Amino acid sequence: MNDLRSQSNNPRANISQNASTASNSSPIPSSPHAARQPLLWAALVFASGLTVGQYAWRPPVWWIVAAAVFSIFGLCLLRCRISWAYLFGLVTIFMAGALTIQIRTESTPAAVIPQLADGQEVLVTAHVIAEGNLRDESFGRNSREVSQRVDLETEQVECDGQKQAYRSGLRVSFYDKERNDEDVSKTPMRLFRYGERLRFPAKLYSPRNFRNPGAFDYAGYLAENGITTVASAKFATAEILPGFMGNRFELWRTRVHRNIIEKVHTIWPRGQAELMDAMVIGEDSFIHRSTRVDFQRSGTYHVLVVSGMNVTILAVATFWFLCRLRISDLLAAALTIAFILAYAVLTNVGPPIWRATLMLVVYLGVRLLYREKSMLNAIGAAALALMIADPRVLFGASFQLTFLCVWLVAAVGIPLTGRTIQPYTRGLRNIGSTSLDMFLLPKIAQFRLDLRLIGGRMAAFLGKYLPLPIMIFAGRFLFGVCEVLLISAVMQVGLALPMAYYFHRATVVGLPANMLVVPLTEILMPASVLAVGLGYVSPVLARIPALVAGLALEGIAGTVHWLGGLRIADVRVPTPDFVLIFLTAVSIIFAMVFARRRSWLAIVGLASLAASAFWICAVRPKPYLRTGAIEITAIDVGQGDSILLVSPQGRTMLIDAGGLPSWVHSELDIGEDVVSSYLWSRGIERLDIVALTHAHADHMGGMGAVLSSFRPQQLWISTDSPAEVQGLLKHARDLGIPIVLHQTGDAIQFGGATVRVLAPWPDLITEKSKPNDESLVMKISYGNTSALLEGDAERQTEMRLLDEQPQADLLKVGHHGSTTSTMPELLQAVHPKFAVVSVGARNVYGHPRVKVLTRLQQAEVATSRTDLNGAVTFYLDGKTVSPQIVDLR
Repeated sequence: MNDLRSQSNNPRANISQNASTASNSSPIPSSPHAARQPLLWAALVFASGLTVGQYAWRPPVWWIVAAAVFSIFGLCLLRCRISWAYLFGLVTIFMAGALTIQIRTESTPAAVIPQLADGQEVLVTAHVIAEGNLRDESFGRNSREVSQRVDLETEQVECDGQKQAYRSGLRVSFYDKERNDEDVSKTPMRLFRYGERLRFPAKLYSPRNFRNPGAFDYAGYLAENGITTVASAKFATAEILPGFMGNRFELWRTRVHRNIIEKVHTIWPRGQAELMDAMVIGEDSFIHRSTRVDFQRSGTYHVLVVSGMNVTILAVATFWFLCRLRISDLLAAALTIAFILAYAVLTNVGPPIWRATLMLVVYLGVRLLYREKSMLNAIGAAALALMIADPRVLFGASFQLTFLCVWLVAAVGIPLTGRTIQPYTRGLRNIGSTSLDMFLLPKIAQFRLDLRLIGGRMAAFLGKYLPLPIMIFAGRFLFGVCEVLLISAVMQVGLALPMAYYFHRATVVGLPANMLVVPLTEILMPASVLAVGLGYVSPVLARIPALVAGLALEGIAGTVHWLGGLRIADVRVPTPDFVLIFLTAVSIIFAMVFARRRSWLAIVGLASLAASAFWICAVRPKPYLRTGAIEITAIDVGQGDSILLVSPQGRTMLIDAGGLPSWVHSELDIGEDVVSSYLWSRGIERLDIVALTHAHADHMGGMGAVLSSFRPQQLWISTDSPAEVQGLLKHARDLGIPIVLHQTGDAIQFGGATVRVLAPWPDLITEKSKPNDESLVMKISYGNTSALLEGDAERQTEMRLLDEQPQADLLKVGHHGSTTSTMPELLQAVHPKFAVVSVGARNVYGHPRVKVLTRLQQAEVATSRTDLNGAVTFYLDGKTVSPQIVDLR
């Protein structure tokens, strides 16, 4: 015992005990080989090969021969020129990636035959493969609609008395409209459970995308989830059949998943429970669009959904807790992996969480094998395995965001903190030991000396033992805040490209938002999981962690709504071009490579990354416009109207913005999700004019989002009297957009083109007039070419147009091809060569009418339709009209 005491009092002994701690203060690798990450580089090169193979097709034999040649060169140089052999090996991997993407065939799920997916009613027998959730929405004053969306696998389809067996994925929306004064004894809608067999009549349809450049591939998204057909059906017509169809393990999983959701709703009130469902268990069906938008605007959307960050937080908390129990690293890692695998199974979010789980498993395995944390190699190994298993995963937004987030933290953030903040954090250890100073960097030794001097001065007021612990706590807290700030800054500038490309947002408030939200999430996740677990044991025991999680959630929601609601947070950007994407990718690689080099190189790498983010957010791109001609593009917005007009001098006007009727209960915003996406894909960031033809939902429903995103110089309207348009006008005034009233007789010079307003007439605008009679009708002319844009003008307006010289080469058919418009007299007066009908596929109105199409055919008018052709563009160069249709099927 005396020997031990003497050893502990011996400075030399203290030095030897703390030598390893001192060595950790150096941020520079001890060996030049330590910074090499071969699996990471292999993954990056393989991804480059996949990209080239996807967009630059060559015969597979080319890639095979090239890979063989480079691999032979690499083997020959393996003994004498290691660097060249390594380079040839990477080139071989590149060729393998290009070959892989071209020879892999996609497994297409079985589809219901096309003649059944044409809208005719059939009798479907199917079983549930994915449960939904009940949604209860008001439907007017006296009624409401209860609905649930369920994924089914068909067993049999009966059509015209013919029964045929089919195996296909089917997504069905069951609905039940109820009046508030109905008999309460009516059977309310209940959830359909996994494995239940159902029989119901329904009209089957093939999923349809909005066929515009930049549109979301909804059909492809469903196909990835095994869904090839969609339908809607009344709940009352569904019959539950005897028997069970499905997997017993999945049945157990869905029951546990549902039980956890019910437990969450018993622990927290409804508002908090809905957010907890999304953040903790991955059930986001209760989250409204406005909440999603706030999280997106604040740059914290990754918190709202179960993502790699959630997995990491739970894994770190679990591993830390198990290590505190003083069990071996091997057992702690094994238990952590088991817990995370169980969490991934229960959440059932899909590929994003499984990718994060795979990366975590690889990382923990590497940590156990080598004892050194080779995080970048682990990331590279996981990414490479995923891309080999499914090459097309590379082109998904979720994979790119997950991989980039982890990469930025591991490759840029941690090295930067390792050379700036962590040495000072480690310098706080054993601060009372002066003999340790000689093994530290001079600046760290000076830092420790300064703290001891300050502690000596504070001892006169706080006593001998309190000053140093207080300063150590304050220092660790301050350095922790700085570390979070630096990591958040790196992630914000690094994620600027995918945020702009996929979400068209510049998250200018993302840095302060994540500084507040991420630490709260680190509290929320383990506290909420603990609360749910204890809730099954004792509700009393669950109260404390539930309270902690609830307070953290309120802090997250308050921060998101506050910062997301700021006007500066709503910065929208168009799709970056190829050059900018390439330069940003290069800057990210530079930042990774230079982060471990000399200080000035690290600064250069970080500056290049910040410059690319600034360029994306602040520098306006050159839009893809054709000058010297009028461009008129009918955008596919379904059953509605939206037309992009570009003048010969490049000025832009959007006429209408589509929209959904009030009786359609959908969170889809046509203005944001369809019209704006198309404009951003064209590189358009601002509009000069936005014109509203009349106050109908299918023309003005998306107008609010367009005004917010593109801030036009003027808003044109035909009348400000309808009550339906008052909210839009107030929104425009709040944004500072001037409102201009145009009626018949107005003539405007617009960037080299002439815009004549032919309707409406003031005497037609009365309290009893229909919105269609108030349509803004415009004739746009350039040289000897012109176009007549009717809006939803009907017979009364068209008959008066005959006196306004309506002759035009291009006609935008009025009222979506309804028989109330496109009178023979108007066709004879206009005498167009081309016509376009903006109409929705399978619309309930039967537009365009056969009678109207016959009129156009008899008049020898070449007619295009957005439901069949997607976005249709016409160029009027002053002499001729040139149609252009982009085939996006």
